[in-house]
Amino acid sequence: MAQRIRKAVFPVGGLGTRFLPATKAMPKEMLPVVDKPLIQYAVEEAQHAGIEEFIFVTGRSKTAIEDHFDHSYELETTLKERGKNAQVIAVNSWMPRPGQVAYTRQQVPLGLGHAVWCARNLVGDEPFAVLLADDLILADKPCLTQMVEAHDETDGNVVAVMEVAREHTNRYGILDIEQDDGRLVKMRGVVEKPEPAKAPSNLSIIGRYILQPEVFDHLARIGRGAGNEIQLTDALAELIRGNKPFHGLRFAGRRFDCGDKVGFLQANIAFALSRPDMSEAVKQILSEYC
Repeated sequence: MAQRIRKAVFPVGGLGTRFLPATKAMPKEMLPVVDKPLIQYAVEEAQHAGIEEFIFVTGRSKTAIEDHFDHSYELETTLKERGKNAQVIAVNSWMPRPGQVAYTRQQVPLGLGHAVWCARNLVGDEPFAVLLADDLILADKPCLTQMVEAHDETDGNVVAVMEVAREHTNRYGILDIEQDDGRLVKMRGVVEKPEPAKAPSNLSIIGRYILQPEVFDHLARIGRGAGNEIQLTDALAELIRGNKPFHGLRFAGRRFDCGDKVGFLQANIAFALSRPDMSEAVKQILSEYC
């Protein structure tokens, strides 16, 4: 029987240089899609999947994230005094309980693999999830919930995957496929950002992972890879060579790359259109410009 996934790691130490000057004083993970910051969407997705412990790997100037996941007593008192109960619920209903949130610093920006490794002592010896807030997914059933169900079936490592244009394989970790049933893909290997002519497929890993704790041992010894950073993809390749199953899940939903300005704009439009309180007004605005 698969071990339950209780912990999730959120690497939030990046500088967000693509969104300067907006991210000069504000973490990119706090950029709002409609009326919620990206990191809140990721945490709510993890909560829906049954996650109980939320581990943030932060960097300098990320205190706004810590503040967001804490009570703002002045704000809450003012809202209550003004009878704005709906707003009180909006700022409190999704909050993790005391003791469920932990923070650790990635003191040197050495890549995603290094950020995950920084969480090793908080994760311990159990499987865990990794969620990248930049990858926002609109789905009827949240992506991580789908992945937890796949993990229950396979009892191994699971990553979320999607097809990308062949000419874009050099932007992603690309799967080398052993078996594919249309939903679950058994992986033979994974290659970090291969050139299109050398890519083993066009099936890409996106920012959702369920990993066995052995990944920390691999991250500790693999050294720097592409971009002179410690690449999580390189550690995944080592995990695939191990004894535990490793699968990619074609999740049901639409992924938005919110680390890109156009992708971020797409996400705002799509999420606004999905909301009954906004969809008609947004359609009207779009019709005026299109």
